[in-house]
Amino acid sequence: MKKIGILTSGGDCSGMNAAIRSATRTALGHGVQVVGFRKGYAGLLKGDLLEMTTRDVAGILHRGGTFLQSARSEEFRTVLGREKAVRHLQDLGVEGLVVIGGDGSLNGALALHRMGVPVMGIPASIDNDIAFTDMALGVDTALNNIIYAVDCIKDTASSHDRAFVIEVMGRNSGYLASMSAIATGAEYAIIPEVECDIADLCNQLRQRYEEGRSNAIIILAEGAGRAQNIADNIKDAIGFETRVTVLGHYQRGGAPSVFDRLLGSRFGHAAVEQLLAGEKGKMVGLCCGEICCTALETVVVSEKTQQDQLHDLSMILGI
Repeated sequence: MKKIGILTSGGDCSGMNAAIRSATRTALGHGVQVVGFRKGYAGLLKGDLLEMTTRDVAGILHRGGTFLQSARSEEFRTVLGREKAVRHLQDLGVEGLVVIGGDGSLNGALALHRMGVPVMGIPASIDNDIAFTDMALGVDTALNNIIYAVDCIKDTASSHDRAFVIEVMGRNSGYLASMSAIATGAEYAIIPEVECDIADLCNQLRQRYEEGRSNAIIILAEGAGRAQNIADNIKDAIGFETRVTVLGHYQRGGAPSVFDRLLGSRFGHAAVEQLLAGEKGKMVGLCCGEICCTALETVVVSEKTQQDQLHDLSMILGI
């Protein structure tokens, strides 16, 4: 293999640059040329690329997001679009591709693999909803961002005897909500995987209020309900002065944590080493502290479910 390509696709997250840097330097160390496609699959279709050298990836390790940028591509979802992508790779002499991204990005990688392109995937999703990896890139940094914000909000909640409903990301996964609830001492976590009984939540908060605890933090995963509705219910049922904070894209950005820098470096190195060893159609992951590889065909059809013990722990420690 003489030339490989790298792209980042879907939602950005901290740690992507560490993976790009590691993959690039690993390939160059083996005498393999590297091209980076700007803006994901859209850049692959347009032929928007950068010839990568060690200098190009210098100084990016500490930066959040992805210096290759990311975008979604409706054209790539079509058969004609994917055939066009394969032709571009062939014309460029790219013999292998590293795809860094979440579920949609890995599905795209699988499609290229089925069309004969040697591909390795790297999981990057702050929701931590990708199966066959204990942690995806960006999760740890996002959690640290959430915890900092919640700690700040708790100061004003206690100063004014208020309840705050704080919405975090997680359309189908409550990982961020459960973990941040445990780490911040929040009173409640509401997640998509577990149906929330608002009446029971209000009863528990009312008991806290009668015990003299006059402020509360409720962390809501975005896919589990509307924050304002929950806040209104709490106010009507208990009389708490209630506020809503939506953290939004704040969670995605910022300098990657040490964990994400190391994880991205390990993932990037492993993905390239696997490609050069003849492996393809797989995703690298973290399994009990070790790097593992799983077929993309298995990854994309598997669902990573919320760990019940984490949610149960958040409830026990919160109330």
